[in-house]
Parts: sequence; structure tokens; C-alpha cells
Amino acid sequence: MADGQRGAVVRLLWGPPVTPARGPRRGLTLEQIAVAGVGIADADGLGGVSMQGVAGELGVTKMALYRYVPGKAELVALMVEAALPDPGAAWDAASAGAGAGGGWRERLGVWARELLAGYRAHPWLLDATVGARALGPREVGWLERALAALEGCGLSGAEAMDVVVLLTGHVRGIAGQERASGGAAGVEEELGAVLVEVVRGRGQEYPALAAALGSVAEHGGQDQGLEFGLERILDGVGLLVERRTGS
Repeated sequence: MADGQRGAVVRLLWGPPVTPARGPRRGLTLEQIAVAGVGIADADGLGGVSMQGVAGELGVTKMALYRYVPGKAELVALMVEAALPDPGAAWDAASAGAGAGGGWRERLGVWARELLAGYRAHPWLLDATVGARALGPREVGWLERALAALEGCGLSGAEAMDVVVLLTGHVRGIAGQERASGGAAGVEEELGAVLVEVVRGRGQEYPALAAALGSVAEHGGQDQGLEFGLERILDGVGLLVERRTGS
């Protein structure tokens, strides 16, 4: 995203309410425009979103829409801001579930699960939230909550940011796998069923895989990718916190 375009996005996301500089006022708000775009993206994916399509949903011409939003990049930025869950609500859930304020581990756990819920509700967010771009207040609020959970843990600012990047990457990986499987949450179970068919009769060639699949069939434990990865990440962060704080 070019600097000029990034500046336009920042003004839309953080500046005062936009009113058209010319032409008749149609009473549109940026929220209405964003919601219309979100509805199209939820139905047809991010590639299905166009200025013309959003204008049609709102009952205005494309030129009228341009008086509010300069182009698709700015439109998508508004859509991301509208589609992400409210980080304040997620934080309230974390506090309620983990006691008064909650510990850093409990809060980051809820943070990650709530973020996954957002990607599940709007899978196109995976495409819209990549690369160097301007972030809106809600998305910055998510970053703030995660970093606030790590205050007092003895981590440097860079380490705390890396923890957030690591957690976000894990959540995005799970969400991406689910989307690739048509939105089904049972991705590991589906893959396991395929592997069972492939390995059947070939146990001598793939003994470790055959043993793992046999254990799953006997004891279960599949489709725990989110929780298993999340707990292992937090275990590692916990070791670093202990090293930094001596507790």
C-alpha cells in the first residue's frame, strides 16, 4: 500500500466522520458502507466485493460512493474494522472466565479463541488482514489487549510483540485450514480418515504413522489443533516468563 493510500485509510479509520465534499448528500455513513461490503464478502468472498456492488446494495451510484470512500482498498479497511469482534467484549469474557482480571495465560487463551471466532464468522478476513497496511481502532485494540496481558511478565517490548505474532499465526493457520475444508472445524478428523485409507495394508512402510493412527482410533484426541498448539505456545512463553521474573 502506497504512503498516500495508507494516509487516506488512516483518515477514514481514525479521522472525524466523512461527509461528501460535493454533490447531494445521501445520508450514508461509513458504517453503512462497511456493513454492505461485509455482507457481500460473507456471501461471495473478498474477491466478490466491488465499489459497484456495494453501491448497488446501498441504492446509490458508484460515483456517489466514491464521495465517501476513495477506492476498494479503503473500503476493505472499513470492512475489516466492522467485521472484527469488539476487543472490549472479548476482554470482558476473559476476565469473567479467569477471575478478577485473569492471569496472562488465561487472558491470552481467551484472546486467541475469540480471534478464531472472528475468522470463522468472516473467513475473508484472512485475505484482508495481510501485508503492510493501516490498522483501525478495533484491530489496534486487539493488539493492545494482548500486550496488556503480558505486562509485568518481564518480557521486552519486542518479545511481547513476538508472542502476539506467534499466537496470531497459530490462529490464522487453524482458520485457514478450516476455510480450505469448506468451513468445517473437523479438519484433522477428515485428514485422519484419508490417512487411514492410504496407510491401510502399508503399516510396515509407515510404522510410526500407522501407530499414531491406531492410537487415535483407540484413545481419540484428534481435532485439538487449536488447543494443543495454543497450550504449547503458552507453555513456552511461561518458561520465558519464569526465566525473566525468577518465579
